[in-house]
Amino acid sequence: MGNAIIIAALILIAVFAVRSYCKKLKQGCCGGGGDQTAKTGPEDRDVSHYPYTYRIGVEGMTCKNCEARMENALNRQDGYYAEISLKKKGGILRAKAPVSRDDVRVLTAKTGYTLSEFEPEE
Repeated sequence: MGNAIIIAALILIAVFAVRSYCKKLKQGCCGGGGDQTAKTGPEDRDVSHYPYTYRIGVEGMTCKNCEARMENALNRQDGYYAEISLKKKGGILRAKAPVSRDDVRVLTAKTGYTLSEFEPEE
């Protein structure tokens, strides 16, 4: 009886592992065989045009594609210039106007990650 329970638990673990792997294959993230996501910067790359600077932390990024997706999501916003680093688990967000933590949190969540830090730099 004990062996049957152990075998059933192992089968359940295997099923969840296969489902997780299939999900990664569909999304093309974390080496799942998808195309490489290219980073795109904002139209205005002159740092002097962005007087507001914030240090942000982003949790949940696991690969260079995640890093590029997060940076691109921020850079698509009007008046934002972001540089995100997977190693640092976050980066710098420059803005032309003041930015609220909630705005960045919502945008980060829509991209599939979690905002863990948001500190204005002086």
